[in-house]
Order: sequence, then C-alpha cells, then structure tokens
Amino acid sequence: MSETGKVKLDVEVKVNMTEDSNKVRVAVQKIFGNLNIQEVKSEDESILVGSAEGLEALDAFYDLLRKERILDAARRMFFNGLRGKTITFFLNKQAAYVGHISFSQPVGESPLGPIRVEIQCDNPKSLIDWLTPKTKQ
Repeated sequence: MSETGKVKLDVEVKVNMTEDSNKVRVAVQKIFGNLNIQEVKSEDESILVGSAEGLEALDAFYDLLRKERILDAARRMFFNGLRGKTITFFLNKQAAYVGHISFSQPVGESPLGPIRVEIQCDNPKSLIDWLTPKTKQ
C-alpha cells in the first residue's frame, strides 16, 4: 500500500427523540467497529460523536466494503466528497444498524437523518485507492 500519511476518522450522528441512543451507537459500531463514541446532549438534541486515528480505525469499514461488493460505488462517493485533505460522506442510519453500508445524501433522503463521516488524511487519494481499489479497467 502506498503512503496515506496520518489518518483521522470522525463520525457524527444525531439521535432523534424517537430513537434509542444505544441502537444508534450500535449502528455506527457495526460499520466502524469498536469506535469510541461519546454522547453530547444539549437542551433540544443529542448527538453521538466518535473519532479515532490511524489506518486501523478503518479496518472494519474496509472489510465491509469488500463484503458488500460496492467498491466502485464507494470509490465514486469518496471522490465526490473529497475537499483538500478531507473526505466527507453520509451513511444511512437504518442500513448501518443491520450491518450494511448504504450511502446517503446529507439531508432529506434518510427519515432519521444520516451518519456523517469525515476522514482527514495527508494523502486522501492514496487512502481512497487502499479502501476502494479500481475493480474495472
């Protein structure tokens, strides 16, 4: 694998009043493994935030991308969400809860709201090549 440099994963997801925060936490962990997640509560909302550093933070996601056989679609989403040294994308919360990766729009597509994922990396193109190598020539 070529050099990706430092990698930092940040995940953020809003917990709606009708949702169990533990179920939302499970949804995130089914995609990203045993990510350390904190609940941040304010008067009118609750948000789960998790972060990790290092390539190993993406190991569970890496394996799931292959299991789901969605490398090409995921690769497009990552390049579409690439701004400078940051890759941002959104995942469907309900799909994540059952252990599936389903990309989503930031608003409107998922009734309960998406999981927002941000990966900061010194060499994001190299990271995308590692996560989602081209499958077609």
